[in-house]
Amino acid sequence: MKIIRNVSQTLIVLGVLMAATELAMAAEISGAGATFPYPIYSKWADAYKKETKVGMNYQSIGSGGGIKQIEAKTVVFGATDAPLSGDELDKNGLVQFPMVMGGIVPVINLDGIGPGALVIDGPTLAKVFLGEIRSWDDAAIKAHNPRVTLPRKPIVVVHRSDASGTTFNFTNYLEKVSSSWPTKVGSSTAVEWPVGIGAKGNEGVAAGVAQTKGSIGYVEYAYAKQNKLAFVRMINKDSKTVDPVARTFQAAAANADWNSAPGYGVILSNQPGAQSWPMTAATFILIHKQPRDPAAAGEALKFFAWAYAKGGKMAEELDFVPMPASVVTSVQSLWTKEIKDAGGKPLFGAY
Repeated sequence: MKIIRNVSQTLIVLGVLMAATELAMAAEISGAGATFPYPIYSKWADAYKKETKVGMNYQSIGSGGGIKQIEAKTVVFGATDAPLSGDELDKNGLVQFPMVMGGIVPVINLDGIGPGALVIDGPTLAKVFLGEIRSWDDAAIKAHNPRVTLPRKPIVVVHRSDASGTTFNFTNYLEKVSSSWPTKVGSSTAVEWPVGIGAKGNEGVAAGVAQTKGSIGYVEYAYAKQNKLAFVRMINKDSKTVDPVARTFQAAAANADWNSAPGYGVILSNQPGAQSWPMTAATFILIHKQPRDPAAAGEALKFFAWAYAKGGKMAEELDFVPMPASVVTSVQSLWTKEIKDAGGKPLFGAY
């Protein structure tokens, strides 16, 4: 009898351990998508795990990949810098909301020219990426940089090779400031580039520019900062020269009407204002209205709520811009209304 009792106790303990393991596995947060916010998502994930013991596995694979994975339900959440339309969200049963904002910056590799030493405007930048301006000493570049010694050196364009929200926002800006860009290239997550070499992710473009003399590329500002790349200052819509810093990103987002588009899908490129950075963008989270794994989705919402509440300072340290409190309140109300389990119970606050 004692042996049977011991076996029974052992089986009970094993059952409890297995149940706990299954619960932990069910609650694991998995996500994939945009490389734009990866620096801050990674920083938040480290801090959150230290505080809660809950980890997050985020694959920085580009917005296109993130959209595909969330549509296929292989991750708990997807991330994209190119917001989906209302029809796309409805078709796939998705909720979309902005998580943080940042700036896209041109970065260069020219000997003797450091961060912020070069100034460029939108139409000139478009001509560089169209292949119409091919040398660094071109008159159009010189006109904005009379005191900079520019080399007679070919310009090497580095662009994204994968489907990318960063590309979407970059080309969206160029489409607004160049008369020829809309017909020759257009705006999308992936375009047919007239010139240049492709690289995967913000990481790849940053590395490509760092390794290639005479190059120019475009990355989210945190990648320029972390890789010590020389960024270019921009002439904005109000004809003012601005630096890529949190203050100018905030200025571009100041007048955004977040309720003007389904899923808060506001595009922040080429905003008016003397202090506005012209290539500011929000990055978005995609999650199913009725997730396959409610416990994991509930854990994800807890993480996002924590990031909104406690992640602002960390975001600012990387020159990202936290979402306004009014937007956070609206987003969390959306979670309660839209994201539910199979029985109709809201997941936000339930796990």
